[in-house]
Amino acid sequence: MFRGIRPLLRGSTYAGALFASCGALASLPLLPFAMLPTLALRSAPYGVRMGLGLLVWAALIGAVGLARTTRRALVPAARRLLRVPLPDPAPVRRPGVEPAADRWRTPLWLLLHVALGWTAALVSGVLFVAALTLPGGWLDAEAGLSLSGWTVRAQGGWSSWAMALGCALLGAAVCAAVTYALRWLAPRLLGPSSAERLALAAERERRLAERNRLAHELHDSIGHTLTATTIQAAVAGELLAADPVAARGALRGIEESARAALEDLDYVLGVLREEKTEAAPARTLADLPELLDRLRHAGAVVEPELSGDLARVRGTLSRAAYRIVQEGLTNALRHGAGGPIEVRVAAARDVLELRVVNRTGPGAGGFPTSGHGLPGLTERVRLLHGEIEAGPDGPQRWRLAVRLPVRASA
Repeated sequence: MFRGIRPLLRGSTYAGALFASCGALASLPLLPFAMLPTLALRSAPYGVRMGLGLLVWAALIGAVGLARTTRRALVPAARRLLRVPLPDPAPVRRPGVEPAADRWRTPLWLLLHVALGWTAALVSGVLFVAALTLPGGWLDAEAGLSLSGWTVRAQGGWSSWAMALGCALLGAAVCAAVTYALRWLAPRLLGPSSAERLALAAERERRLAERNRLAHELHDSIGHTLTATTIQAAVAGELLAADPVAARGALRGIEESARAALEDLDYVLGVLREEKTEAAPARTLADLPELLDRLRHAGAVVEPELSGDLARVRGTLSRAAYRIVQEGLTNALRHGAGGPIEVRVAAARDVLELRVVNRTGPGAGGFPTSGHGLPGLTERVRLLHGEIEAGPDGPQRWRLAVRLPVRASA
């Protein structure tokens, strides 16, 4: 209980009372329009005319709450003055189909806001004026309290001060109660509607998917580049004196690999920083020969087998196939034991087959690994509705085989 009361004893109480009073003052321009129908019923009893005027006034306030701009203005104000963590209203793709309960939340909030605002302004105002005027008897102020036949009147002295203190405390309690009510109502009536929650969830899912895709791209590109350049640097160091031409080829491969990785890295960092970046480097199966040449510069023996019309494989499928082969080659360099690396890419009319086979054994490389390679490949293949097999293929051989439907290239 004290945890809920403690914030009300700080500045948020006064800010909340100010927010409530602003709601009451904002409704004043509608009051003359609400009184117009009562002028035509001058013969009706006073209570009927006043009740009709209040109903029309409430209807006008609710009509203002139906406007979308009203909620967009109320949410930041409530967040600032009530200190309630309210998100900005999310754009809804189909605003016309939101449930009726969601459409009436803002008008209901506005009506309660105005009612509580007038309650706080009138009741606390009277109490605070009494607290100021009672002690000195200003304005001939008098106060009395009757309870079960007992009557106490403030007639100067300590009783006037006690009455003034009681009025001040009661006025502060009214402000605190109104602030607490508004803070309780704000998330329920100004918070995200069901349609906005769906929109926020969809946007969150899209961002997570994009970040996941970028993580895969970064892992595939940077991981392959670091593996290849490490081997190329070792080859260049060994051949620098004996075969300068081959050493220069290895260094050229390092340069090409690093340049390609820097392009991917700049793109990924730009997206993560939400900056406007150039289009992502679109590496497809058409770039596969260049990738294989860089591996040869690193001293690897690659035996490619490319068949079918690879140019017919385009779009997402071609880019994903390139990354899959790249990851397979990276794993072969990291964990292989030397020997030729078999690469097979076969494009049929309905299916694209990818296969990378390498030797394993006691001479396998000791590169560190994050353990995300194969799980990332499996997820990528699953999103493309394909099939993947990874595991031993006979003695001292490892095989990665992927089948992707060509229809997924849209």
